[in-house]
Amino acid sequence: MFAGSLVAIVSPMRADGAIDFDAWARLLDFHVANATDGIVVGGTTGESATLRDGELRELLLRACEQLRGRMAVIAGAGTSSTASTVERVEWLSELPIDALLIVTPAYNRPPQEGLYGHFAAVAAAARKPLLLYNVPARTAVDMQPATVARLARLNGIVGVKEAVPDPARVQELVALCPPDFAVLSGDDATARASIAAGARGVISVTAARRGDAARAAELDAPLSALHRDLFVEANPIPVKWLLAQLGLIGPGIRLPLTPLAGEHHARLLAAARSAGVLA
Repeated sequence: MFAGSLVAIVSPMRADGAIDFDAWARLLDFHVANATDGIVVGGTTGESATLRDGELRELLLRACEQLRGRMAVIAGAGTSSTASTVERVEWLSELPIDALLIVTPAYNRPPQEGLYGHFAAVAAAARKPLLLYNVPARTAVDMQPATVARLARLNGIVGVKEAVPDPARVQELVALCPPDFAVLSGDDATARASIAAGARGVISVTAARRGDAARAAELDAPLSALHRDLFVEANPIPVKWLLAQLGLIGPGIRLPLTPLAGEHHARLLAAARSAGVLA
């Protein structure tokens, strides 16, 4: 279940910031049509920091109802507080989702032992499989492979999304963790190299497992500019703008994020055309 192309999906919004559930249904159909293996709802790309609990619940319930098991539905559940994360996973565990994605606590900058205690407490409260998420560029804390390996031996913790853009990190995680523990890339630009290093797939903003390195490189090459330019401003600003150009969602985004600056439009359109996303 936790392998292949897992997409961190945006939360479509109207101009006033309200969730656009019609666009949500279109997005879900788009991913079914394109054989996506799973979606992360309410992750960083879904503007998790500004989603209310009720909105996250409704997005998840609608996704589960519409998808009906055709792909994995993973809920973004982490906060900067252990207590509030435990509360969140308790009610999320009651929904018909497949797993929970728990990011390292941002801003607090806990030590490794604090990270272990945080995730151990969350795992004890969860009644769904748990994926760890390490993204130091966002959270200002880097969960080391040795800590992940300790957590990988706790009941319910089944994998990690590793967003350090270094395939050597993936190799270390694969070597230290149990064979059935899913190591997933969290960085688009290095996803192909991470899969070659042992990752099972990617939780991606853009969205090689057959062992055909030459073909994987051939397919990945046209995507390189898109991988880069989808981060020309903070995620999900560029990807929401591009999805709007594709007619899948409207232009809505919530403060403190703002629409993509006009100076980046031509560059992102060129990258999308290079990747074959736009004609």
